[in-house]
Amino acid sequence: MPIRPITWLAATAFVASAPVALAQGGASCSARSGDTVTPVIELYTSEGCSSCPPADRWLSRIRPDTPAVALAFHVNYWDRLGWPDRFASSEFTRRQAEQQAVNGARVSYTPQVVVQGRDRPDWPGIVLPMAPSASPLVDVAISGDGRSFDAQVQMRPGAPSRLAAFWAVTENGHRSAVTAGENAGEKLAHDHVVRELHRVPPWTGASIRLSFSPAAAPDASHPRALSLVVIDAATGRPLQALRLPC
Repeated sequence: MPIRPITWLAATAFVASAPVALAQGGASCSARSGDTVTPVIELYTSEGCSSCPPADRWLSRIRPDTPAVALAFHVNYWDRLGWPDRFASSEFTRRQAEQQAVNGARVSYTPQVVVQGRDRPDWPGIVLPMAPSASPLVDVAISGDGRSFDAQVQMRPGAPSRLAAFWAVTENGHRSAVTAGENAGEKLAHDHVVRELHRVPPWTGASIRLSFSPAAAPDASHPRALSLVVIDAATGRPLQALRLPC
């Protein structure tokens, strides 16, 4: 699954931050961040990994109305054992390797849980939903009609001088009957599956306007969400995130 370039434009104005809210009318939806940092929870998993289903079930406990961004990245290095994971991508495998340099993990492995850019091998003991933390360094607002989306990102005092971001399109409610590999005979359930990942190049400046159009239309049988994660360009760690279920 290739990562497509993002069209991004400098913004000249930004509406002041307000508590997180979702407004849906007809085909439009919008949200804005508030005075807490939305936690970003990444799972690196595979249908070919016998120890991954418990982590998949754990991530599924993050419900759509939970103030968190959950991202299940299916890696492809398990495919060689005889079961090609239909959600896997070499791009997700590359992302895991790139993040290893900053998240504290010694190796890339599955299942791996990364919370706010930090490797968390203790994930079974993490109580979900996680509480948002205070003092964000950036404000984010997104609006769209399901086909295209615009976002505004505004630095707060103390924010890093260079920011970057990525958009992720996720789907819930997937089921797979596995017939080969380590999970042969198992029926697996997946939520928060990353179906599209698009990076925004680093930028400098107090504010920016970003635009994004998902490659595929929503599938009514698999509820979709769009997330924007703003990161510190130097460390790759999330600073603020926003999720739209549309």
